[in-house]
Amino acid sequence: MTSHYQLEGRSDAPVIVLANSLGTTLAMWQPQMAALLEHFRVLRYDTHGHGLTSKNDKTSLPQLAEDVISVMDDAGVKQAHFCGISMGGLTGLWLARFAPERFLSVTVSNSAAKIGEQSGWLSRARSVRSDGMDAVAESAAARWFTEAFVKENKAQVDELVAGLAATDAEGYAACCEALAAADLRAEIGAITLPVLLIAGQEDPVTTLADSEFMQAQIPGSQLVSVAASHLASIEAAQPFTDALVKFIKQQEAR
Repeated sequence: MTSHYQLEGRSDAPVIVLANSLGTTLAMWQPQMAALLEHFRVLRYDTHGHGLTSKNDKTSLPQLAEDVISVMDDAGVKQAHFCGISMGGLTGLWLARFAPERFLSVTVSNSAAKIGEQSGWLSRARSVRSDGMDAVAESAAARWFTEAFVKENKAQVDELVAGLAATDAEGYAACCEALAAADLRAEIGAITLPVLLIAGQEDPVTTLADSEFMQAQIPGSQLVSVAASHLASIEAAQPFTDALVKFIKQQEAR
């Protein structure tokens, strides 16, 4: 498997790793880049089977997490802060639980210790394998954003939906299967790293209640909610970025 990543910023700055959501690429983090690069070195990557990252025969949540370690190793990054959204956030929970020595903090946005139901993910995997990505792409805007944001930001939403439609169906399906099997509800109480949870107040996929559950389970974790649906880093870009930068700078100051 070949992972595509970009490492940008001052070589002496703390590193933050950014993990994209299902059906997007590292480009989804563009709204955060200017602010992050003022303070940090930024390592973005395309997740398994997405963008320019190839897919191998084994896809699971542990594999998605090990991909992050491999990217960090290849980039020469020993320790980093981490921020992931949706599937990327679930990946971050696994890393916080099982590879804490590589991370300084973990931010989990629009995610859950278990996302959705197994049957739904397996059904979606079968659907894209048989019928392609069009049906998933057609309904994506309503899952990702509030109706008002879609109306007011048509070009931006259309670009993201087009990217989803162009995603490799097999890579997407494999990640759906990884999500179907992923359940960290019994594990997250053992996380000891600093954790920030960011929730979209109108997120129907990973709800505010999902983040409240994680906050209750993870000792010392912080929760920030923003006025957004599922892709809060895009819909509420400024409040999202402000919360992320503030949290990481707090950890750096300790």
